Amino acid sequence: MAENTTETLIGGVVLAAAIGFLVFAAQSTGVAAPSGSNVLHASFRSVEGVSVGTDVRMAGVKIGTVTGLTLDKATYRAVATFTVPADLELATDTQALISSEGLLGGNFVEIVPGGAPGNLKNGDEVTETQGAVSVVTLLMKFAAGGSK
Repeated sequence: MAENTTETLIGGVVLAAAIGFLVFAAQSTGVAAPSGSNVLHASFRSVEGVSVGTDVRMAGVKIGTVTGLTLDKATYRAVATFTVPADLELATDTQALISSEGLLGGNFVEIVPGGAPGNLKNGDEVTETQGAVSVVTLLMKFAAGGSK
């Protein structure tokens, strides 16, 4: 009887430690939306090279994280959900681009601020987007002779 109680207590401690590590990992990687941040959405033709946890940058500075990727079955476009600081005022004509760190570098979501009078609010959609450019497709066009 004492062995069962000890095993149950040790199992509970291990389970609590595992939950603590999961919460810590979610907060440190930015997968969970941090407090003081707004969630925005953007629809892209292609999000190749972007995944949950990918950086969202403005002027080369990380300002947020991609927290979700889904497929809009009505438009067949990829919808990225990401966070930005709540105190960052972004105009309604702000652009979201999928950019590359270089020829062999990873991709990230780049935010280019606009100049419209209104600002995006928590839950709004960034409508001005540019999807990922496939390096393989560009190389194939170049090898095939160019203008296709």
